[in-house]
Amino acid sequence: MRFAHAIERTVVLPIRSNDPDPMLRALASLFFYTRFFTRFSRVGLRQRQRDWQAYPERLDGQTWLITGASGGIGAAIARIAHARGARVLAAARSGDKLASLVRAADTKMVPLQVDFSSISDTRRLVQDLSARNERIDVLVNNVGVLLDRFELTAEGLETSFVTNLLSHFVLTEGLHAAARFAHGAAVINMSSGGMYGSPLRLAEMAANNGQDYDGMAAYAMHKRAQVELTRAWNRRWQGSPRGYAMHPGWADTAGVQTALPWFRATLRTQLRSSEDSADTALWLGTTRPSPASAGGIWLDRVLDPEHAFALTRKATPTADDLYAFLASKSASVRENAK
Repeated sequence: MRFAHAIERTVVLPIRSNDPDPMLRALASLFFYTRFFTRFSRVGLRQRQRDWQAYPERLDGQTWLITGASGGIGAAIARIAHARGARVLAAARSGDKLASLVRAADTKMVPLQVDFSSISDTRRLVQDLSARNERIDVLVNNVGVLLDRFELTAEGLETSFVTNLLSHFVLTEGLHAAARFAHGAAVINMSSGGMYGSPLRLAEMAANNGQDYDGMAAYAMHKRAQVELTRAWNRRWQGSPRGYAMHPGWADTAGVQTALPWFRATLRTQLRSSEDSADTALWLGTTRPSPASAGGIWLDRVLDPEHAFALTRKATPTADDLYAFLASKSASVRENAK
């Protein structure tokens, strides 16, 4: 029992790269991936598809804003939403990739070049959308990165923290404050199954130096934070817009191929396609079920529990603590720019 608890504790509290027990780390990884293989792989998708009900898929007259839309799951969501009749605002950093995405589309696919590792550029996007009087029916906060090395942005914040979380907060809060959401709109936060292995810790989540930096642990914590942020928004918004946290399962995207090559090499035949992993976001944005008061995270159109390990439930900051923390961080960028 002690050994099993030690492995679970390693999964939940990720060991830094300089920790001394590689065997325990390897066993913890095996424990984690074995625990979630059925649910997150193509196996779980096929099982849950048996219970899916048909729903009206047309999105005519709607405007969808999708971040990180130049590749992978974001591009799949953009293409499918466009094919179903939505006007799609595809936001990403790479102008070339955005041009490739919209080349085969009509004028309902609008490229928006923006760097989501920059708070000032994210704010510029909010201003541009407001100036154009855009009304957003669905926002998919999809952009995210998993970095091997510690990096600071020009604004003095850790790059993955800004890209994975703070820019989502700034974009969504800015659109809400500017009354850019249509009545009954949906905000979908693209989390990850990796969040099951991390508690919420505010200071560690926004590391300001590279000492003991672990990109995978940081990514998991950002994804945990997306779930809590969704809870905070739903409390504030009281139903309009409606917030959802979801994760796409294990998808064979370019990001996975680059950041987790060993994972992809091991499970490649059981990884989902980007189109498979886009389904829950499309279903949520179309059907917009009532958010559950107890929270949860959506996968394959099913609301799953937020926690799989006891230690992620204990001694964590609240959703309101997280909201205040992110508000303070975003405000500090504005102050430093003066």
